[in-house]
Amino acid sequence: MESVNVAVDLLDDKDSVALAQAASAGIARLEAVRFRALAQLNRHREGVRSVTQEVAFALSLVDNHAGAMVAAADALTTRLPRTLNLMDQGKLAGFSAMKVATATAWLSDENARAVDALLEDRLTDKNPDQVRKAANHAANTIDPDGADRRAEHHREGRRLTLRQGETGVASIEVEDGPTEKVTAAYQRIDRAARALKTGEEPRTLDQLRADVALDLLLGGQGGPSERSEVFLYMDLFTYLGLNNDPAEMAGHGTLPAALARHIATGPNTVLRRIITDPLSGQVLDLGRDRYRLTAGLGEFVRVRDRECRRPGCHRPAQACDIDHAVPWQFGGVTNVDDLVDLCRRDHRLKDEPGWTYRLAPNGTLTITTPTGQTYDSAPPPLHEPRPQAPLADEPPPF
Repeated sequence: MESVNVAVDLLDDKDSVALAQAASAGIARLEAVRFRALAQLNRHREGVRSVTQEVAFALSLVDNHAGAMVAAADALTTRLPRTLNLMDQGKLAGFSAMKVATATAWLSDENARAVDALLEDRLTDKNPDQVRKAANHAANTIDPDGADRRAEHHREGRRLTLRQGETGVASIEVEDGPTEKVTAAYQRIDRAARALKTGEEPRTLDQLRADVALDLLLGGQGGPSERSEVFLYMDLFTYLGLNNDPAEMAGHGTLPAALARHIATGPNTVLRRIITDPLSGQVLDLGRDRYRLTAGLGEFVRVRDRECRRPGCHRPAQACDIDHAVPWQFGGVTNVDDLVDLCRRDHRLKDEPGWTYRLAPNGTLTITTPTGQTYDSAPPPLHEPRPQAPLADEPPPF
């Protein structure tokens, strides 16, 4: 590998571009192999929903992308053989091929193959957006009567998504909303933002649009804001400003100390003392004198887990189900040793055939997939484990 790197360092501009193109062609061929492997797995498992989760584990993907890859693999190996052949030739990348699969997903097998043939000579050297437009145009050309049906199906798939970004920021998006409503909503936000853009307003129009949209979502038309709950973890010394250790917000990740203090000192913020094991950093108690057992137990599990316990899922614990790792009917018990937070989708995954969940005494959840792969998930400690102090009759270590 080192000799290859040295050789690349000696290339001129023309040869550098040529090598990058050759590498991209090779990657496309490998992606075609990967699609065939995923299609084979899906056929063996008869298309059960849990195939998506297993692929997400195995390839370290988020579930949405894993699901799209499985669907594309099935389409490319059955209805779109010419598009897959372009990948075999290194002429079409996997991401672009997925655009073709999406555009033809609503067509009959016969019409999908017709679109596949129509596109065969039109996709080479096209970027993914060009491929998407070409595939949609071909689908409407082959099946013009199905355009309304496809539009209705897309609109039925509308949803609200939350995407955590870099430190301290996130994005919220209405996906596949009715175009007339989304356009009208944007115009309302834009008008309100422009009305606020006076000579002394320091925020940009983009910032104002974002602030107006969030204000509308949280408070409606000038009414009081709805109460919302987020879990922010920070130590006392950071809160008091005596150090600047980073904090953490469930579902988002690390926050710098100054931002965490800003959030923690808000007018409606409620603080909760958490007692941890000094050796492991794990939660021991929420520091309250009394509570109803069922409510307190659920709250303890949510504070301990922070997020859905399936590896790779970051849905905040307060939006998850509390479930038995070992099903209650098979010997599970309702205590902290057998309860974990799982989002609704991963809660259902646990009930799929071939999936097993085991919770160790230290809180590590081990998930075994139908193919025998194992994945571990442990609740993160609230602080770094500290060394145990020597007993009084023991000499100090040197």
